[in-house]
Order: sequence, then C-alpha cells, then structure tokens
Amino acid sequence: MSPKNLQELLDTSGNPVELLRNSQIGAYIYPVVPAEFSNWRREQRAWRETAVLFDQSHHMVNLFISGKDALRLIAETGVNSVARFPVGMAKQLVAVTPAGHVIGDSILFRTAEDRFESIGRAPLANWLAFRAATGGYDVDVRTDARSPMRPYGKAVQRELWRFQIQGPNAWQIIEQLNGGKVEQLPFFRMSTMTIAGERVGALRHGMAGAPGLEIWGPYGGYEKIREAILEAGQEFGMEAVGSRTYASNTLESGWIPSPLPAVYSGEELRPYREWLPVDSYEAVNSLAGSFVSSDIEDYYLTPWELGYGSFVKFDHDFVGRDALEALTPETLRRKVTLAWHPDDFAKVLASPAYPGGPGHHAFELPVANYGSSNYDAVIDGDGRVVGVSMFTGYSSNERRALSLATVDPDLPLGAEVSVVWGEPDGGTRKVTVAPHEEIAVRATVSPVPYAEVAREQYQPGWRTASARPAAATGTPAA
Repeated sequence: MSPKNLQELLDTSGNPVELLRNSQIGAYIYPVVPAEFSNWRREQRAWRETAVLFDQSHHMVNLFISGKDALRLIAETGVNSVARFPVGMAKQLVAVTPAGHVIGDSILFRTAEDRFESIGRAPLANWLAFRAATGGYDVDVRTDARSPMRPYGKAVQRELWRFQIQGPNAWQIIEQLNGGKVEQLPFFRMSTMTIAGERVGALRHGMAGAPGLEIWGPYGGYEKIREAILEAGQEFGMEAVGSRTYASNTLESGWIPSPLPAVYSGEELRPYREWLPVDSYEAVNSLAGSFVSSDIEDYYLTPWELGYGSFVKFDHDFVGRDALEALTPETLRRKVTLAWHPDDFAKVLASPAYPGGPGHHAFELPVANYGSSNYDAVIDGDGRVVGVSMFTGYSSNERRALSLATVDPDLPLGAEVSVVWGEPDGGTRKVTVAPHEEIAVRATVSPVPYAEVAREQYQPGWRTASARPAAATGTPAA
C-alpha cells in the first residue's frame, strides 16, 4: 500500500535526510505573480531609492482562527507572550516542538477579541490546525491554501489579496491613495485606509527599511486596488516587484524564511506526522546544500539560532517551554550575514563559460536557493563546520552575493569563513541539481540586516535579533 501520511512515508523510505535531499518537487517558486515587471536589478533598486509594490497575494497560507479558545490556542502554541496583544495588533508568531526546535513562524493578526489570522508558510499553519483539531480547543479553523505553484492558466482564487507598499516614497503614495494624511501607527499596529473608494485593512510595516504598509481586502477587488496603487505611485517612481525579485529582499532585511520544520523525529510528534498527509509541505519538502548529516535533528534550529530569541517569553505555558528554559542562549549559534568574496563569487558565475573547467552548481540571480530548505556548510580555516548558510542570493543595491546564516557564537564580525557551494559527490537526485563540483567560497561574517538602512530603521527585534540573547528580554512588537 502507498503511504497515506508523513509517518508512513518516513517508515517506508528509511532515513528522512535521504528522502528530503532527493525530493522530486522541483523548484520552489512564488506562484502566479509574473517573474519580472521590468528587471530584477531595477526592482531591487526601487525598494532602496523610490518605492515598490510587493504582491503577497499568492505565496502564503491564510489560516483563520476564531472561537472562545482562540487566544488560548495561540498562547499554548507560540513562544511569544500574549499578555499584551490587543485587537488591532500583529505579532510574528514562532512555534517550537516539545524539544524546543522551531517548526515555523507566521505573522499573526488579531482582528477581534476571538478572531485571528495567521499569514505565512505552511509549517506553522499546519501545526496550528493540528493542535486546534486535536487539543480540545473550542475554536473554528479555516485554511485558505497558497496558490498552486504552476496553475497552467487556470483561474486562481484566494479569500484575500495582500500587498505591501514599501520604500522611501511609500508614505507619499499611501497618503495620495487615501486622499489625505494617514496616521503613522506604531510598528505592527493595524488600522484601515481608503483606496479607490474601498476601505481596506492596513498594517504598519517596514520590510524595505522605511515606513510602509501591508494592506489587504477581499480578493474580488484585487485588480482595482492594484491598478490604483500603481497609478498613484507612478510619479513617485514606484515599481511593481516580480516573483523572481521578491524573495531577494530578505538578503538585505535579514529574515531566514524557510528553515526545515523540526517535525521528522520524536515520539511526541508521531500523532502529528500521522495527521499530515503524504502530499503536505513537510512530506515533499526539498532539502538542499553542502551540509550533510545522517541525523535529521542536526538540521533543527532553536529560536535563538534564527534570530527569534527576543520573542521567547516565559510568562506563559507553551509547547517546548521546558526545553527552551534549559538552554543557555549565549552558547548557541547566532544569525549573521555572510558577504561572499567577489573573486570567488566570480568563479562560480564564470563556471559555465569554461567547457573544460570545473562545473560549479548554478548560482541563479538574484536568489540562488535550489531547495525549499537550504543548508550549506560554513567552514573555518581548519575545515571545521562552524555554521550553516540558509539563504543565498545577490543584492544589486549592495553589489554583493550574500548568505543569511547561523554560526558559532565565538565567530566575531569580520571573521573570514568559507561557504561550501554545491552538494557532495556531484549532487543529489533533485531535479533542480545537475552534476557539478563543490567550491569553497570565502565570505566575511557581517551584520544582519546587512543593509545599513534596515539596521538603523527597523523596529528592534524585528528580523534583527542576530547577536546576543541578552536581547531576549525584549521587543514589545514580538
């Protein structure tokens, strides 16, 4: 019999590492939105110099949670405190396993006393839905799945459209759309505004380092709202950002978007694996990169290793609390940016030009990842693994190839390490991989966010908690 859930798939396939490293899912793409509207370099420059329209309508799961136990479900699932979580506020919710390893994160909106919306990738949405269904909570949960990666011309329908207006000129565009002044709310607070005669939801955000808004409304108004935004933004140099460019923003802002969800081991999680269908994100997830271990738990990460330490609050009971309290955060790896050496980066890019030379793994521009979860070994001068690089690409604003990584705590800023680019033994059987040779690329341990504007203007803790868990007592926005 064919496996019907993740647990059965793992039971029949042997080592989960081999299963995930040889996944046949293909490239993880951002669906529906065209790859480019102008070109990816121009679109990157716009979020630094003028303004951009990010279209987030299709690549995330919307999970709607309502009912008298909705807040209790959130509190007992997430590491975040809910002691101060009024209606009209959002949080970056992070959930861990009983062993304290990250399952996933999302942006959680509190839209009413007993209503929440979780917006993000599938791992946390799936975990919340499972806990709601099996934990004895009096809640209703509705899932609006992400759009298909390859719709092949078929109509795509979501419950909500979702855009972001970001960049130095964003607020001028926002006020022109509204027909007047718009209050600059505190970070991650919600309100409403008017666009093309329609009242839409608005969240104060800052993805590109300057004040901006995330806005949303019923999907039927998608085209009308989008056209109105682009028309208002024309005089301010606004660019629509395509799906090819969108994900590269995180290289400058410092968020690691797709760590491996830590659900493939542990007897306490067996019921969850039996609940997850065989075609779930977790079952088809593609693991890529030069870091290879036979133990799947070597790919798991704690909140501190991903820069989420400031979100962890021990003022409530939640799954994984005991495990996190037992950790010594100062001894854990920390999030950094790795700035690739220009000469070594040039060797990777030049590889296809030399038929007789070494063939290195392709470096796609501007985002070079070739799996759903990416783990490249970071090594020191002695060849010792001192971290993993987890998201790689190129910023034309910084004129640098960059990696977001988590590294040993004793590696200072400015240290030189190497990122091993490619996979051992010519590569795995993933359809995104062609035979190649690995190459060790020199890189400098650098701050996160790498973009100076983001480091100086972001809300403390928002994608910035890279260095020391001393910040873990901290950010009110979390």
